Amino acid sequence: MKKIKTRDRILQASLALFNSVGEPNVTTLLISDELDISPGNLYYHFKSKGDIVEELFDHYEQDMLDLLTVPEDADISLEQQGFFLHLLFETVARYRFLYQDLVNVLSRYDQLRVRFKRIQKKKTAAFRNICESFRRQGIMMTDQEELGSLCEQLTLTACYWSAFDTLSHLDDRESVDPGRGVYQMMHLIIPYLAPADRDEARLMSRDYL
Repeated sequence: MKKIKTRDRILQASLALFNSVGEPNVTTLLISDELDISPGNLYYHFKSKGDIVEELFDHYEQDMLDLLTVPEDADISLEQQGFFLHLLFETVARYRFLYQDLVNVLSRYDQLRVRFKRIQKKKTAAFRNICESFRRQGIMMTDQEELGSLCEQLTLTACYWSAFDTLSHLDDRESVDPGRGVYQMMHLIIPYLAPADRDEARLMSRDYL
């Protein structure tokens, strides 16, 4: 039990440090100092910082894949869509070091590239399923070309919003507001909604600010 607890503490401390100062700036020595354990104790659980990054990515990947399993035939409401975006941005915020240093991280950890690309494709598919549900219900009015472009834009915003948001408070990387991301995503969708549903979506989006 002690080994499991120490391993979990290492993961939690590493995630907090990666998020607050950026993964490239964190060393195993800094992590062991943060936990007040010896470097040898940390090495017993993780042979390198890369092993820590990979295990954190495992948790991130599982959270994302669970969330992104959106049924193709479900009737999804605007409220459910808002809740989905809320959970999505909370997950991004929890593992924001990946997004804030995305190119850097993926260039140094080759084994994560294919997995991250798979998650990106799952995001686009989830957005498409939601939008297709809206179209079936008459909530959204788009043609196929517009739908494809919208889903790509939603994926792009979900991917890079964390880095963009961080630029507004570089002196305090702990300051995170997933709600602003949800607001922006909903406003990408609003122009494509049926007139009767736009006001409802606008009101819902303001609740996230």
